[in-house]
Amino acid sequence: MTTLENEFLKVTIDAKGAQLTSLYNKETGVEQLWQADPNVWGYHAPNLFPIVGGLLNNELHVDGKTYSMNRHGFARQSDFILLDSDDAHAGFSLPHCEKTLAVFPYKFDFQVLYTLIENALRVTYKLINRDTKPVYFSVGGHPAFNVPFNAGENYEDYYLEFETQEKLETHVLNADGLFSGEKHPVATPNKRLYLTRELFAGDALVFKNLQSRMVTIKSDKHNQTLSVEFPHFNYLGLWAKPGADFVCIEPWLGCADSAGEPKDITVKENIQKTVVGHVFEASFYISI
Repeated sequence: MTTLENEFLKVTIDAKGAQLTSLYNKETGVEQLWQADPNVWGYHAPNLFPIVGGLLNNELHVDGKTYSMNRHGFARQSDFILLDSDDAHAGFSLPHCEKTLAVFPYKFDFQVLYTLIENALRVTYKLINRDTKPVYFSVGGHPAFNVPFNAGENYEDYYLEFETQEKLETHVLNADGLFSGEKHPVATPNKRLYLTRELFAGDALVFKNLQSRMVTIKSDKHNQTLSVEFPHFNYLGLWAKPGADFVCIEPWLGCADSAGEPKDITVKENIQKTVVGHVFEASFYISI
C-alpha cells in the first residue's frame, strides 16, 4: 500500500488496480471511503479502463476482430507499477503487455496519478499512445463513499446536491447492463437528489445531459460534506448496491453499449481517441 497524508486527509492506494482504498478525514475522524465488504461489493474505488460499463455479449469489436472483455475493463484487476511517490503524490502505470494485447489490440501506457491539494484529492487518468495508430478507449472513476458518515445516522438523512438546477433524465439499463433506449425523469428539487434504499433498485442512474460539474454529499443533520468535481467528464453514473451503506459518484468518459447490434470501438458512444505521439489526460477531484 502507498500512503499520502497532509493536515486534512490520509489516503491509501493499492497497486492492484491502482485503487484508492482509504480516504480518511483527519478533522472529523471519519473514513469517507467504502471499505469493500466482500459480502456486499468488494471494491472501494475501481478505475475503469479501457471500457466503461458493459459490452454487448461481453465482446469488444476492433478492426473487424472480436475480443472478450468483461464489464468496466481489465484495469481494476491488473497489477500497476508504482512510478513515484512522496507525501502528497503517487503515480501508477499499467503498460501494454502480451496479456492486454490479447484482449485490447493497442500499445499504451495507462497511468493513474493521485495528488493531495489541501482538503482535496486529485485523481488523474493519463493515456500515452505507444502505438503506430490511434488508440480508442473509455475511462472512468467508480469511487464509493460511506453513507451515513457517522454512527447513529440514517442513509435517508443524506442527499446529493448538484452544482446547478438540472432537468435530469436517466438512461435505463436492462438486466444485462446495456442501455435499453428508455429514459426516465429524475426529480432534483432545489438541486437535491435524496438518497433512499430504493433509488438504485433498477441499477445505476446514468446522466448524459448533465450541466453540473460537481456533486456534493450532504445532510441536514450536520455540516460535513464530500464533493466530487469532474470538469473533464461529460457523463456521470450514480450507483449503490441496494441496501448498502454507500453511494458511488462516477465520472465517465465512455459508457455501456446499447442493446441491439454490436459496434466497432471507433464508433462506440462517448469513445475517446488519442492519436500517435499524443497523451490524453483528465482529472476529477474529491474534497471534504
